[in-house]
Amino acid sequence: AAEDRAPEAPGSVMLYNLTEALQNVLDERGLLWLVQVMFQLEFRAFAATVLAFALVLVSGPATIRWLLRQKIGDNPEFYNEKLNTINKGKAGVPTMGGLFVIGSVLATTLLLADVVHNRYVHLAIIVLVWLAAVGGSDDWLKLTSARRAPGSREGLFAWEKLLFQLGIGLIVGWFLYQHASSPDALVLNLPFQRTYPPIKVESMIQPPGLNPTVIVLGGITFIALTALAVAFTSNAVNITDGMDGLAGGTVMIASFVMMVLSYIAGTERAAYTLLVPHVAEARELMVVSGAMAGACLGFLWFNCSPAQVFMGDTGSLPLGGLLAYIAVAIRQDVLLLVIGGVFFMEIGSVMLQVGYFKWTRGKRIFRVAPIHHHFHLGGWSEQQVVTRFWVMAVVLAMIALVSIKLR
Repeated sequence: AAEDRAPEAPGSVMLYNLTEALQNVLDERGLLWLVQVMFQLEFRAFAATVLAFALVLVSGPATIRWLLRQKIGDNPEFYNEKLNTINKGKAGVPTMGGLFVIGSVLATTLLLADVVHNRYVHLAIIVLVWLAAVGGSDDWLKLTSARRAPGSREGLFAWEKLLFQLGIGLIVGWFLYQHASSPDALVLNLPFQRTYPPIKVESMIQPPGLNPTVIVLGGITFIALTALAVAFTSNAVNITDGMDGLAGGTVMIASFVMMVLSYIAGTERAAYTLLVPHVAEARELMVVSGAMAGACLGFLWFNCSPAQVFMGDTGSLPLGGLLAYIAVAIRQDVLLLVIGGVFFMEIGSVMLQVGYFKWTRGKRIFRVAPIHHHFHLGGWSEQQVVTRFWVMAVVLAMIALVSIKLR
């Protein structure tokens, strides 16, 4: 396909301006080849992973010291006497570590992604900043309540957070729907269903039509599903963020999978060969996914047990929302249920526990919810819970990628 052979347009990255300014000088000295890789998307995606990782490592210590000076420490309340005793040593560990995680993702995206022309990148930045602001407000209100007048609110109400989450989901869904250049970007991509009839890509003259059995979503349905995906996944990652390294590690694994899927969705040859929706401009989300993976990997440096800092809502809400946005944009929102299986198991355990408790007037399914604490109280150490959940996340990631081929 022509798309596979053509280089990306100059100017598609912010760093290209510097490259262009120095192009003649570098060419005269035979050094232009050093910067030509900036026009290769795959290079920028992996470079984003490394850069985001480095930015977190560099900015982490100073941010943690600042948080400590502000006395922004977490005093976790698990509403369970045994859990409170087990986690007593975590009191005072600073939270809002999402500040340097999200800052790293944002800076890396601005440097290496197409922030000038690509609408998918624009929306990714909006989701990231919007939900970081919501999470940051919630964390700040909770952690500075002691400074303010007695009786001051300790955080955003649940309905307020949900309103903002659904709000950004609706906005993003509307723009995605309006920006869709073909029905391919609006299909309901079900597992094992072929988006296109099988073709020989090598001899393809024009893009194939959609498989007659494929469902193309209407505006209202598409926007509603986008809003639900963003809100639900954002909350799911937030609930998963309850043990040292748990949310950071599982989001990192999911981000690497999204990086691969963004490449497949945005590349004609790969999408038509694997019979999944082709969304050309979504290729740039490889860079965003790479930045998110690298930032989470760097955060584990400080968040591994015993944690020096917690992510807080500042990090967990935008990371979850961004994962959902990318999945919707590349039409893999259904597959996200597998990729993010750990997140959805966590939030599902809370929903089941609350529902069953109310229905039976006091009985419980789990010792405590979310489910990672159930295993902790059952005798697993925190490190065992986290490591085993990481293993589950890797297995689910492999299942998700393998299922792409089973069409």
